[in-house]
Amino acid sequence: MKKLITIDGMGCEHCVKSVKEALSSLKNLNIIDIKIGEAAIEIPADFDMDLIIEALDDAGYEVKSIQLDQEAFL
Repeated sequence: MKKLITIDGMGCEHCVKSVKEALSSLKNLNIIDIKIGEAAIEIPADFDMDLIIEALDDAGYEVKSIQLDQEAFL
C-alpha cells in the first residue's frame, strides 16, 4: 500500500536526510521518495502507522497527515 506522508518542520536537504534515516529504521517500510515536506512510502496494509509518527517525532518532525498516494492509482 502506497502512502504519502506530509511532514512539518522540513526545510532543507539535511532534514530530508534525517527523515530518510528515521524511516529507514522501520521494518517492512519501503521508501519511494523523500523531498522537503513529504515522503512517499510503501507499507503492508496492516502496518502500525503510529510507528511512523513516533520515528519522525523522535527525529524532530511532526506528521501532518498520512494518506493514500493517489498517483499509485494512475
